[in-house]
Amino acid sequence: MIRFDRSKDIYTRKVKIGRIPALILSPKQPKKEAPGVLWIHGGGYMLGMKEMVYMSRAVDLVRKFGAVVISPDYRLALQAPYPAAIEDCYAALVYFKEHCAELGVREDLIMVGGESAGGGLTAALCMMARDRGEVNIAFQMPLYPMIDNFDTESSRDNHGKVWNTKLNHLGWRMYLRKDAHALVSPYAAAARQTDYVGLPPAYTFVGTGEPFYAETLTFVEKLKGAGVEAAVDVYPTDVHAFDMLHPEWEISKEAIRKFEEAFSDALERAKKE
Repeated sequence: MIRFDRSKDIYTRKVKIGRIPALILSPKQPKKEAPGVLWIHGGGYMLGMKEMVYMSRAVDLVRKFGAVVISPDYRLALQAPYPAAIEDCYAALVYFKEHCAELGVREDLIMVGGESAGGGLTAALCMMARDRGEVNIAFQMPLYPMIDNFDTESSRDNHGKVWNTKLNHLGWRMYLRKDAHALVSPYAAAARQTDYVGLPPAYTFVGTGEPFYAETLTFVEKLKGAGVEAAVDVYPTDVHAFDMLHPEWEISKEAIRKFEEAFSDALERAKKE
């Protein structure tokens, strides 16, 4: 059944993708050949829900760019550890491709994004999609992504607000169980990737004082080193997910503006390819 979401100008439809529920958000006045965005919620792999899409950057992609967004309710680590979440997200990606015509989405404009653990799943999903060769992803937006199961310069002894070292260790322990600090597959922790060639172009942003600062910058540098177009903006804060929690802050407004500019540029480039 279709209903209005709380923004009053976006339709939301509930669907089942295999075993998992998902939300499909679309503009009240759909555009032809719209971009499609699979948006993956955060929560440290152990918390969160598909409805978090309403407070994410994805809602404005629907409103301002006419995007169709799918938000999957992937299985959380408390219910099922790796690889449940990434396989659920991959199933949602395949569903997107198979239903492009029905959804009014151009098949060559499928993009993926998410925040925190959703950013980590975004990065891992792009790697999985490249390797399996079934779905081409035009652009990735892993915002302040949780991608490294090893301590980094910024995640070690971190006491930032919202997320810190203690919570980070717990999240990886719940998701990877006994392999929390092991050399795992890059589908489990994207920072373990050694081959970045052929991955989709990327944009992200991150706070200087949050745990994921170092791994985000490293991820972008490795993409660039492999010839992949990638960019990151950095903001002076230790509040994880500051744009979602404090959209009234000036740095949040700037982050949102630059994110939308990056999406717009990526969309225009993808349309021309």
